[in-house]
Parts: sequence; structure tokens; C-alpha cells
Amino acid sequence: MDNWTLVTGASEGLGAEFARIAAAEGRNLILTARSEDKLNALADELRSDTVEIVVIPADLSDVDDAARLWIEAGKGRRIEVIVNNAGLGRHGALADQGGWARELNSIMVNTVALTYLTKRGAQHMLQHGGGAILNVASVAGFIPGPNMAVYHATKAFALSLSEAVAEELSGSGVTVTALCPGATQTEFFDAADMGGMRLLKLAKPMAARPVAQAGWDAALRGRRVIVTGLLNKLFAFSPRLSPRRLVTFISDKVMGKAR
Repeated sequence: MDNWTLVTGASEGLGAEFARIAAAEGRNLILTARSEDKLNALADELRSDTVEIVVIPADLSDVDDAARLWIEAGKGRRIEVIVNNAGLGRHGALADQGGWARELNSIMVNTVALTYLTKRGAQHMLQHGGGAILNVASVAGFIPGPNMAVYHATKAFALSLSEAVAEELSGSGVTVTALCPGATQTEFFDAADMGGMRLLKLAKPMAARPVAQAGWDAALRGRRVIVTGLLNKLFAFSPRLSPRRLVTFISDKVMGKAR
């Protein structure tokens, strides 16, 4: 049985970079996202005599589609690495008119699908002698996020879940890593209507490739949490030293849009 790496949200951004890193190591890949055309283009880029690529389009906001993805991905394959990279967000106050559809999809993708694939992946890897699960959380998971309240809450969930399951699996040969980047140069910002945020004026977003490489390396070493970038490490550490109300107040100012 061949060893495979499953990457969700693989059509662009961090997901595509994870796929490129895995392919460069000669790993067979299962790529999934909603956009079949983008997945096929990436598969054509990465496929070689030594690297097999399987494309399985799926909408992870639908739990039934997540289940179908897992069934199809696991047919006759040993999945050695899972990268739960797919993620959605929305910028705007929770009480705004509209936005619920995007917020609900964010909850489904960022928490429900991630939990389902982590659970199924852990069960599968325990049966096959080990493996690594990399969950893309965010530095947002350390800090309440006014104007992106749902997104920050889902990333706090992803971080907590990853650390807890990592402890449950300690010594089993299966590891779980939470990657916590800050602002990263991907299409996420446009999709989440984050243009004009003060955060993006404070520091230039990191390039996707080094963020993905840091997360990948940490997962293969079995680290539980990796925060990329010095400023992001300060953001992640600040809630330990400051009153939560102050942290939330500052977060509100940073996450708001400049007028």
C-alpha cells in the first residue's frame, strides 16, 4: 500500500505550497478544494514519474462531502500525512445585517470538517503504524477578534483541539501539529473582505511558501504548536501577560478598517 499526503484547500495559497513541498519530497498527493480546474492545473504542475496525484473536488462546508472525500481518499491508500488547510473567514461585526451564510460556512469548514478529518485520520494512522496531522490554525486562535469574531473563535477551537488530541496520541506514533501563522500573502484576505484593515498596515504579510515550509517541518518533527514570525509570537504571548479585556480592545483596533 502506497503512502499518501492529503491536502485540503489545495487549489491556491498555503494549500498549493504544502502540495509543492510534499511533491518535492517525492510524496504521492491527494488534492482537494472546491475548484476542480485549479486543482487539475496544480496536479499537472506537480505530477511526475515518481509522484502520483489524485484530485478529489469537495466542499468541506458540507459534512457529507467531507465524509465522501475521506472515503474516496482512503480507497487502497495509506494516508501518512494530512494537512487540514482549508479555511474561511468574514470581516465584519457579528451583528451586521447579512453575512450569516459565510459565517456558517466558516464554522463548518474551520471546525467541523477539520475535526472530522482529524478524527478519521487519527484512526487510520493508528491502524497503519503512525502518521502526522497538520492543522492550520492561526495566531488569531490566541486572541479574541472583534470584527472577525467567528473566524478567531474557530481558530481557537482548532488550536485547542489539536493540542488536546496531540496529548491523547502521545507515544502512539501519530502526531498532531497546529500551525499558527499571522497575516499571509494568500487570496484569503480578498475572500474575507479584509482589505483596508489596520493589521495589514502594521506589518507586511508573510509569503506563503516559508509559512508552509515552517508548518510542514514542524509536523514532520512532531511539534505540537508552531507560530511563524516574531510579531505573531508576540501577539500569541500577549494574552498571558495582559488583561483579556485590554487584549480584546487592542485587537478591535487592529482588526478594524482604517477610515
